[in-house]
Amino acid sequence: MNTLFQKGQGIFNKYIGFFFLAVLFLWIKTYVVQLTQFDLGIENYLQKFLLFINPLGSSLFFLGLASFSKGRKKYIWLIIIDFFLSFLLYANVVYYRFFNDFITLPTLTQTQNFGDVSSSVTSLLRPYDYLFFVDIVVLIALMAFRFVKLEVKDMGRHKLAALFSITLFISCTNLALAEVDRPQLLTRGFDRNYIVKYLGMYNYTIYDAINSTKASAQRVMANSDDVTEVLNYTQSNYASPNPKYFGAGKGMNVIYLHLESMQNFLINYKLNGEEVTPFLNSLTKDKNTQYFDNFFHQTAQGKTSDAEFMLENSLFGLPQGSAFTTKGLNTFQAAPAILGQNGYTSAVFHGNSGSFWNRNEIYKSFGYDKFFDSQYYKLDSGNLAEYGLMDKPFFNQSIPLLETLPQPFYTKFITVSNHYPYPLDEKEATIAPATTGDKSVDSYFQTARYADEALKQFFDYLKKSGLYDHSIIIMYGDHYGISENHNNAMEKVLGKEITPFESTGLQRVPFFIRVPGMEGGVNHEYGGQVDILPTLLHLLGIDTKNYIQFGTDLLSEQHDDLIPFRNGDFVSPTITSVGGKFYNSNNGMKLDDDQVEEAKKDQKIVEEKLLLSDKVVNGDLLRFYTPQNFTPVDRSKYDYNKKDKTDSNK
Repeated sequence: MNTLFQKGQGIFNKYIGFFFLAVLFLWIKTYVVQLTQFDLGIENYLQKFLLFINPLGSSLFFLGLASFSKGRKKYIWLIIIDFFLSFLLYANVVYYRFFNDFITLPTLTQTQNFGDVSSSVTSLLRPYDYLFFVDIVVLIALMAFRFVKLEVKDMGRHKLAALFSITLFISCTNLALAEVDRPQLLTRGFDRNYIVKYLGMYNYTIYDAINSTKASAQRVMANSDDVTEVLNYTQSNYASPNPKYFGAGKGMNVIYLHLESMQNFLINYKLNGEEVTPFLNSLTKDKNTQYFDNFFHQTAQGKTSDAEFMLENSLFGLPQGSAFTTKGLNTFQAAPAILGQNGYTSAVFHGNSGSFWNRNEIYKSFGYDKFFDSQYYKLDSGNLAEYGLMDKPFFNQSIPLLETLPQPFYTKFITVSNHYPYPLDEKEATIAPATTGDKSVDSYFQTARYADEALKQFFDYLKKSGLYDHSIIIMYGDHYGISENHNNAMEKVLGKEITPFESTGLQRVPFFIRVPGMEGGVNHEYGGQVDILPTLLHLLGIDTKNYIQFGTDLLSEQHDDLIPFRNGDFVSPTITSVGGKFYNSNNGMKLDDDQVEEAKKDQKIVEEKLLLSDKVVNGDLLRFYTPQNFTPVDRSKYDYNKKDKTDSNK
């Protein structure tokens, strides 16, 4: 027995033995994490095998880099690289618990948001999280307590060549098998889930870095010829306005109400027999309000900022990171600038830091005249939510600011109370929580009710002030509130299984348009956030034909009801595409082979639209094209800092 132990110890006294022990630990750890912490949709034995094998090639490669170091330093570098990969893995797990997505290189540049979101991170931690780093502790202990002797001799060229040859063989085999199951994996990688499932977390990171670098390079390489293809596409897909609605709100004020994390299933939903959102429910019956019950958010990693980006520009958000943070200095032809050149004063109201999502910079590129951020509000511990001023005091304090604006105005109010993890003081709660056992899901209904009550109070002011009869009021949900990570709890809430098809349906968000004098009712038209801008401009009597916009007027007879999601999935009144599978939108049944061929045509349309939008944003193509009667935005004209701060934030 002692001889066997000595032989085993002898193996690890060689660097190569210690190296392979580290590889084994990282390989198995990564496999277990990918299997248990991410919902990757493993469907067949090949995918199971690929999930098992894909961490091996990348573990060998990255840890193998330490072997180029000399003497004992190779042990130190082995531990450092191992720790970095383990931290990357763990960071993605924590990120996934909230966003149901993976970290991308652009998200790491959003450092101005870190301080604001830190309070939510603690709710994402788990008692077993220390296990992510146990293997590193073991490796360090083996060296510290001299269970292994550190080999000074360097690895020879032949051994290094053999090691990386094995690594290359495993990685190439992995990629080849992935291409068999998912052709064009790397060229059509809209969905990060696919990359992680087939190639693993570490190879995904390389893939993301390459894609992010390519996107950054697009601006340098772009020229005026590139915009021609895009302009031809948007003009050929232009939906002419419906004469019944064109100019119905001409000259009226515009008030956007941003409904944070509000999902459409809440509309007319009763918890224990009680309406969760009674005020929003009442608007579905308002004679001058159109309520769209098939309206979908189309956000990705940018979440709230993606929703704003589409709302203002009718361009899609980026596949990685947030356009708000990475493209803030781009040229835009956004709603504030368009309306500003038609006599409107524009302003955003938000009870949080102006630097969050880089708003204080990108709003200048949009042409916003005013940005009332936290420096214009009185903040104290009793009226703060996790991400700024709570909705009721926010609206109350916004009213005197609103009254300083000349009419007609274009305004947006960004609420924050109904934000993950949905904390609410007991004294503010007017409805009991749900009882699913999932804390964030249970409290979601309470913060949604609070947000609903705040909206009603603001509407009461609008009616009393007379603005109600002279304003277009648009309310939109920005993104989901409950991610797929909480499907077990949502099954209890909805009383049915949350299949991939049902989960797609849950991406519906509320969308209301109220125009004084316009016919109201429930509108079943399929639409998405990218459609909001052309709809509004046509209501104001401004034709959009000469603008580069990828949405179409929801009220037009020619509206395009094929709604792309940022990962390449889509919905329409007839087809729902999820993860490469196609379903009947009416009954959730999978399409037969003949119908799939038709669905694949829609898939190509979706991919083309997303790619062209990305060309516009990444290439900053609007700098090469100015629509007739539009003047490019001069960012230097805008300054959002409060000149006298003596009375603010007290």
